[in-house]
Amino acid sequence: MPEITPTTTGGEPRGPSSPRNAVDSYFEISARGSTVAREIRGGLATFFTMAYIVVLNPLIIGTVADADGRLVGGAADPGQGVAMVASTTALVAGVMTLLMGVVGRYPFALATGLGLNAFVAASLASQMAWPDAMGLVVLEGLIIAVLVLTGFRTAVFEAVPAQLKTAIAVGIGLFIALVGFVDAGFVRRTEGGTVPVQLGIDGSLQSWPTLVFCIGVVLTAVLVARRTRGAILIGILATALVAIVVEAFANVGSSEGGQNPKGWSLVVPALPERLAATPDLSLLGQFSIVGSFVRVGVLAAVLFAFTLLLADFFDTMGTVVGVGTQAGLVQRGTLPGIGRVLFVDSLAAAGGGAASVSSNTTYIESAAGVGEGARTGLASVVTGALFLLAMFLSPLVQIVPFEAATPALVVVGFLMATQVANIDFTDYGVAIPAFLTMILMPFTFSITNGLGAGFVSYVLIRTFQGRAREIHPLMWLVSALFVVYFAIVPIEQLLGVG
Repeated sequence: MPEITPTTTGGEPRGPSSPRNAVDSYFEISARGSTVAREIRGGLATFFTMAYIVVLNPLIIGTVADADGRLVGGAADPGQGVAMVASTTALVAGVMTLLMGVVGRYPFALATGLGLNAFVAASLASQMAWPDAMGLVVLEGLIIAVLVLTGFRTAVFEAVPAQLKTAIAVGIGLFIALVGFVDAGFVRRTEGGTVPVQLGIDGSLQSWPTLVFCIGVVLTAVLVARRTRGAILIGILATALVAIVVEAFANVGSSEGGQNPKGWSLVVPALPERLAATPDLSLLGQFSIVGSFVRVGVLAAVLFAFTLLLADFFDTMGTVVGVGTQAGLVQRGTLPGIGRVLFVDSLAAAGGGAASVSSNTTYIESAAGVGEGARTGLASVVTGALFLLAMFLSPLVQIVPFEAATPALVVVGFLMATQVANIDFTDYGVAIPAFLTMILMPFTFSITNGLGAGFVSYVLIRTFQGRAREIHPLMWLVSALFVVYFAIVPIEQLLGVG
């Protein structure tokens, strides 16, 4: 893959220089062609694009009863459950993102993984108690940590062909752009018919929040095209202000779970009545590693853990490849010090389970910070500190609606998708797997599915081309695991599990 000379949104080419102080030397700020100002802006941008998890995760984890009819943490009502999960979600995200910054030294932020938390709530808690379900998450994280320490996870990372890694970056770009469009309500599901998605409501843009989103996309795109310093962050904050003004005059209100399709997604932008709130951290330590094996049996528990492990394992790899490539940090097909990054990520998975907020993982929204110029762990330190602050300032976190934050995802998605030029589409043996990787991430709303389709098809096509010797042995193993992953439901039915 050709070398990429990345630039920041300010339009200044990155170039290494001598460290100016101990902080610069430790984080390699000058060596990676960045500055403290860019890292701070990047950390802020990443936080604002993923702060929604402090609001959204409690709605998924805090409101669902387990197999015994109890809410997480033994909450008396959903309101208490939401409050506990919100505080602990911010705490774990803050601690793990800080750890990524200081130990991993890359601009990757972590928080509760969407998709994984829904799986825990819908598939695990429905068959066991909440502590048992979270114990499985802890176990999965510890297993991945062992795989990192043995070098297996890093070896898998390095076994992936360079052009597939490029496809992963492009696919994630398309994926986060779709996330932005969907979260903002610009793209919506249809109630029936042959078309799965549509433009806005009934095929047209009818709401004030969607208009705010469009303003945000245009504003952010113009700022990025003009190479304005702080383009992503300025776009988020300016659009949030527009949203507050629109709500003040139009009184749009919340979408309320679909009851008001023209309302704001997740949070209503408005100046809060209070600035601070006391965090409730009583969920910490409420997990049982052996409980799931007793409750549903060894075989079922192992299959549940395998599903969690494979999704977590490869979601992170895809995110690291995609964001790292966009930042120009991937060298000769690998990310220097990748073992540190993967180890912190595995600890985050276990830590999320131990805190009863579900597995924490590296976020694709980190690309927003990279788009702002972040290249080092200092940006993650900033993001982590903001998450810790969010424990106490949760009312402020709820000011920025999806419609104000997601324009950044659309624009950053474009920046990541430009790497498609580095794929050799004349070699169908890698071009077709790359294509499947890129399109299935957004089409199935899953990074893992795109990776699996790309890996399996690459092994099969290269084999039938008579070029099996080019396939790394670990690619064979990983592809076989993905076949099991895709067929997990038939396997469970065959074994009488579930």
